[in-house]
Amino acid sequence: MDNNVWAPVRALFVAVLVISVATLGVAALIGGNWVVWLRGAAVAVAAVWLVALAGQAARGKRSAYVRIRFVSIAAPIGIVLILVAPDSGYPGWMKAEQAVVGVLVAAVALLVNRRAVRQAFPKRGKLG
Repeated sequence: MDNNVWAPVRALFVAVLVISVATLGVAALIGGNWVVWLRGAAVAVAAVWLVALAGQAARGKRSAYVRIRFVSIAAPIGIVLILVAPDSGYPGWMKAEQAVVGVLVAAVALLVNRRAVRQAFPKRGKLG
């Protein structure tokens, strides 16, 4: 299997984790409402999980790959909805942070949805 895709995927998820933890730090310094704390913590926990999944996918685990594909497509869509919602409860600085996270996760989607990567994880019973 071509593992060249998994180092950048892991790096992107680590970047999401670092940004999310930094966001919680900003919330601690300037104050954040419950929405900021909940979203910040949820994204940080999800990033830890995604880093672990990237490791599993690099070792050929199809279920990890499928989860990464799903999240990397669904998360940016959800983030766009947060960004355009007029009264989401998210301050502007957090919307900016979420936009960066969305771009990073969308980059993962571009990497893992390439034909060569999809073919490396055939459905059970199918040959690449």
